[in-house]
Amino acid sequence: MHKVIVVGAGKGGTLLIHLLLQMEGVRLIAVVDHNADAPGILVANSLGIQVGTDYVPYLADVDLILEATGDPHAYDDILKKKRAETVLIPGNFTSIIMKLIREREKLIQTLRQKQREYDTMLNSTHDAIIAVNEEGKVTIFNRASEKLMGLSKNEVIGTRAEHTIPNTRLHYVLKSGHPEINQEQALTNDTRIITNRVPVRNDAGEVVGAVSVFRDITEIISLLEEVTDLKELQSLLQGILHSSDEAISVVDGDGIGLLINPAYTRITGMTPEDVIGKPATVDISEGESMHMQVLRTKKPVRGVRMKLGPMRKDVVVNVAPVLVNGELRGSVGVIHDISEFKTLSEELETAKRLIRTLEAKYTFDDIIGDSETMKGAIEQAKLAAMTPATVILRGESGTGKELFAHAIHNGSSRKYNQFIRVNCASLSETLLESELFGYEEGAFTGAKRGGKRGLFEEASGGTIFLDEIGELSMGMQAKLLRVLQEKEIIRVGGTKAIPIDVRIIAATHVHMETAIQAGKFREDLYYRLHVLPIYIPPLRQRQEDLEVLASFLLQKFNLEYGRHVQQINKSTLDVLKGYRWPGNVRELENILGRAIIHMKFTEIEIMPHHLPPLERTYASQTEAVNQKPTNRKSRTLKQAVEEAEKQCILQELHKAKGNRTEAAKQLGVSLRNLYYKMEKLGILETNPQDGL
Repeated sequence: MHKVIVVGAGKGGTLLIHLLLQMEGVRLIAVVDHNADAPGILVANSLGIQVGTDYVPYLADVDLILEATGDPHAYDDILKKKRAETVLIPGNFTSIIMKLIREREKLIQTLRQKQREYDTMLNSTHDAIIAVNEEGKVTIFNRASEKLMGLSKNEVIGTRAEHTIPNTRLHYVLKSGHPEINQEQALTNDTRIITNRVPVRNDAGEVVGAVSVFRDITEIISLLEEVTDLKELQSLLQGILHSSDEAISVVDGDGIGLLINPAYTRITGMTPEDVIGKPATVDISEGESMHMQVLRTKKPVRGVRMKLGPMRKDVVVNVAPVLVNGELRGSVGVIHDISEFKTLSEELETAKRLIRTLEAKYTFDDIIGDSETMKGAIEQAKLAAMTPATVILRGESGTGKELFAHAIHNGSSRKYNQFIRVNCASLSETLLESELFGYEEGAFTGAKRGGKRGLFEEASGGTIFLDEIGELSMGMQAKLLRVLQEKEIIRVGGTKAIPIDVRIIAATHVHMETAIQAGKFREDLYYRLHVLPIYIPPLRQRQEDLEVLASFLLQKFNLEYGRHVQQINKSTLDVLKGYRWPGNVRELENILGRAIIHMKFTEIEIMPHHLPPLERTYASQTEAVNQKPTNRKSRTLKQAVEEAEKQCILQELHKAKGNRTEAAKQLGVSLRNLYYKMEKLGILETNPQDGL
């Protein structure tokens, strides 16, 4: 049972009261009008229905509100105060209903009058009328029927209705004696009608005929559907506007306010009563009205700063014209609170810091390699991850030093804190210093107000990865040494020491011992960094890993390039194994990527001809060692010893065909000590099939 109230008890409201009382499933609980003597109030009183001058007390327990005041402001007021689920039928829609009711009553009166003068009535009425006698033969077929049915009176009169009139049901009504009221029906010409079919009874109550009265409602249905669509669209637009966090203001073609949304009131402090129906300039505290400018120029404006409302709120506005069929009908403005931009900027900075925390994305599971040398490096790295000690990763470019740095951080107790990467070779000394240590306000021209935290401070509690540390200037080396010794930093332009808790992982491809001898690297910093040195072998020293690396890269490129290459031909692997890989894994990745790009989409196997040209130039140090020196200059004892060590190591490596494990065994030293000696002496393995 739907609970209904009628607001407005004038003539139209009184008609609605009578109509509602005849409807099933509807309960009229109250009639409201500011005039206690209104006709509808008197009718409601006589019927025992609640009456009042204020509708608000009834809003909490009502499903449908019929507004019949004729006052446009009453609809807006009720719309604001009603519950969201309560249906409000506006006055204009109510007027349509009342108009239809009046037409129906007028029609009934006309029909009663025309019954006495039926010849004139039947041919002048807008409604179509068909009547049959007790035999089911058509006795009345007026002009409206001819027009709607497309049949002439002469064709139909005297015939049985079911034989000549399509879709008629008069013979059923005649037989059953039951009326069929307000039946909607579609005719064969797509015309839609509403029809009433009733039996005709004599004074004795016997059925002596049947009458059908119908009219064309095609246009009415179309109009009602349009009204319904418009109401649904209006509700949808209102829902969108009210749910938007963007402040929205709309004016008509004359610059008069039409609507605003709650976000507008929140930002400017101005209510709909302050804006709607008022000139577009009413909310301007400082600046020109962009609504008026857009209405003059018919061109949109964007990013205009203004002050709005009594609180002189700083805002940025975007305003665009509203054109309907090329005609300017108004403009709509979207208003942004600048303070919200500041909040978003702070949130973005916070997000960046979180992203930095997540930058250490690799673990030891991502390091590929089954060779003894690689397993040894991984074991050393896992050991380093369990300690807070400084780590230095040594190895040629492209061997995966950064991958190891990620894995060490993620394997340590600091894995949930910051991991910050810094390439020491990519920044100038001045810029690198300000980035690492931060600076105080006014430290230099262009310094940020309030100063800036450096990366060491940002990484406090976590890990900082200093790549290419061998490229640092001597001045920066001294400052880094202080960080390692004192666990504190001093900002540029500052005097106060700031304690930090940072785990440092450094990496370099530079031969540090040679750099120390050349005076390019501090020896004291070297010993501070060399607490846990990890040597990452080049690809040529672990060529048994080449096949598994190539397979991994193949799957990676298949995903990236959308290819379906399934394998690498054995002859192709032989070619790859015969190469020295001066660029290491990074070069292997480049070579395979280029090969896949140049393959046809139908090819599924990498063949040797797919590979780009490889430079097979090998250093033959063993041959140089075997050659007798000529014009040798005098050497110190230390140099002579190093030269002898170098020749001995090279000879054993040559005998062992590059197998370092076997060479270390023959030399009587540990494999780790052999690595150290080879790096110190600058030995490059010559055998491309060295197995390491």
